[in-house]
Amino acid sequence: MRTEDPFVTHRSLLFTVAYEMLGSAADAEDVLQESWLRWADVDHAHVRDPRGYLVRTVTRQALNRLRTLSRSREDYVGEWLPEPLLTSPDVADDVELAESVSIAMLTVLETLGPTERAVFVLREVFEMPYGEIAEAIGKSAVTVRQIGRRARAHVAARRPRAQVSRAEQQAVTERFLLALRTGRLQELMEVMAPNVVMIADGGGIAAAALTPLHGADLVSTVLARANQVTAFETTTVWLNGAPAGRFEIEGEPTAVSLVVEDGRITRIYLMRNPQKLTRLDEQAELAR
Repeated sequence: MRTEDPFVTHRSLLFTVAYEMLGSAADAEDVLQESWLRWADVDHAHVRDPRGYLVRTVTRQALNRLRTLSRSREDYVGEWLPEPLLTSPDVADDVELAESVSIAMLTVLETLGPTERAVFVLREVFEMPYGEIAEAIGKSAVTVRQIGRRARAHVAARRPRAQVSRAEQQAVTERFLLALRTGRLQELMEVMAPNVVMIADGGGIAAAALTPLHGADLVSTVLARANQVTAFETTTVWLNGAPAGRFEIEGEPTAVSLVVEDGRITRIYLMRNPQKLTRLDEQAELAR
């Protein structure tokens, strides 16, 4: 019997590695295409560990792409946020995977250098041995350990403080979307922490604040205006392993991801760049 090609078998894993390193599904797909071409040129009979070999190949290609993207993102109009993915609720069953692909975590990973990001993702998310990481990124195992320590400290200082239950995240998300849809300013304020921060990404294409907005008074006032412009419907969806929101304003799609702590919203990620919202109808397959 013909066995399935290892690339096909591990495709969900390889996509997840590339996506977590890049924060972009479109770029992750390009990396997988480049990696597939390299895999096709290899004598598979001489590859003892196809999974490890493919992860290393994808890592190298993603690193090359990330270094190029890092330069182009410096010229990005406004704030840059990751590309959201429609996911199954089952992703939340793997708590570590759900956290690692969350919009909040991907935004934190964006503050790491390319090599630090690769080491953090491979070690902390996929539990790859230091020796294999060293081979993938072309550095010694000792250096990789040092990079890993720095990356962990960097991420720990910036990641959300506490994880909330799926039920609490969904309840707060639905309260927020109802208040947003009805334009009720007071209810918007009540669901937010006083020091809430909203980050919007329009990419210079869709209307969005160019810098983060701070404080419940300002954020709720800005959001309440959306209902004054036009009536719109909101939908609760699963994005990046957590309950989130989706809606359209004057025909322009919008996705919103929330960070919840102690029953109130501390971070709002508003994604309005239409080039990043093309995958909201196709469920992504993630794995680790």
